[in-house]
Amino acid sequence: MTLTLANETAYAVDLDRLEQEAEFLLGALQLHPAVDLSVTMVDSAVMEALHVEWMQEPGATDILSFPMDELRPSPDPEPGVLGDIVMCPEFVEADDQGHGMPLAQRLEFLLVHGMLHLIGHDHMTDAEYDVMFALQDDLLARWQLAAPAGEASRG
Repeated sequence: MTLTLANETAYAVDLDRLEQEAEFLLGALQLHPAVDLSVTMVDSAVMEALHVEWMQEPGATDILSFPMDELRPSPDPEPGVLGDIVMCPEFVEADDQGHGMPLAQRLEFLLVHGMLHLIGHDHMTDAEYDVMFALQDDLLARWQLAAPAGEASRG
């Protein structure tokens, strides 16, 4: 597996913990251990440019996912390039939809969300939303049980 995490912002982000979470998610989602995944933290200006370019929507957003090889969970998974996840801690911190979560916990939540997008989940319809968010809640609960003690795992 090639897992690349980068923080291109002034925000303090625990990349080691996010790497542990990403490794957990690869196993929990039955993905091949030799997939490539990139997770990058960017500032609002970079996120806004990506949001306009790829989604044709103005303004920054909290997360964008860019799937590559359309990998899917499987008992016999294939290696490949899972894709890229880009998160914006600045937007996340300012977002009033953060549900009272500290930044570190919200980034862990968003990593699960982004990974689900990379493997084909979406939330455009009510049925898709229900499936994706139920799986997201399950994965987050399992990660919080498995995670080493740390700031984001505290409820």
